[in-house]
Amino acid sequence: MGSIISKRVSVIEIRFHGRGGQGAVTAARLLAEAAFLEGRHAQAFPFFGAERRGAPVLAFTRMDDREIRTRAQIYKPDYVVVLDPLLPQVVDVALGVKHGGMIVLNSKGPLQFPHVKISFVDATSIAMERLGVPITNTAMLGAFAKATGLVKLESLVKVVDGYFSGKLAEKNVAAMKAAYEQTRVVAE
Repeated sequence: MGSIISKRVSVIEIRFHGRGGQGAVTAARLLAEAAFLEGRHAQAFPFFGAERRGAPVLAFTRMDDREIRTRAQIYKPDYVVVLDPLLPQVVDVALGVKHGGMIVLNSKGPLQFPHVKISFVDATSIAMERLGVPITNTAMLGAFAKATGLVKLESLVKVVDGYFSGKLAEKNVAAMKAAYEQTRVVAE
């Protein structure tokens, strides 16, 4: 009799790029909570440089089918989520992305990066329409769910409903759902 050995699915690493006040840290946390709801192990953590509103901010999420012991910053992400459409002009958002990985952009159109897939949505317009402010984190979570299929939109809705309350929760869920519907994926 042979033994059955399950193949280990490697950890999935996501890096969020945003600016202080856009909700990148919250987005990383909400994504980790949604993955946890779906039965995976997950962790989320920020990295702050200059701690001021508008300064570039990094946040990270890891998810796996097994316990995650690594606590280091993510240098070779599978996925990158860019909350601010101007960041690719000042920060190398594609730095270290694994070959064949994906960048999920807040953008009116696709940008080109070598060896990665691109998905994009105009999250700023969605946030302004649904929330009245250019805070794109929940819209970009909807875009991430659509582009990657790694978490279900329903799980994100449940987490957002638990994090926000009342009208704010409704508005954020509406932004997330609109972005989910409007996200486009472009091959390499």
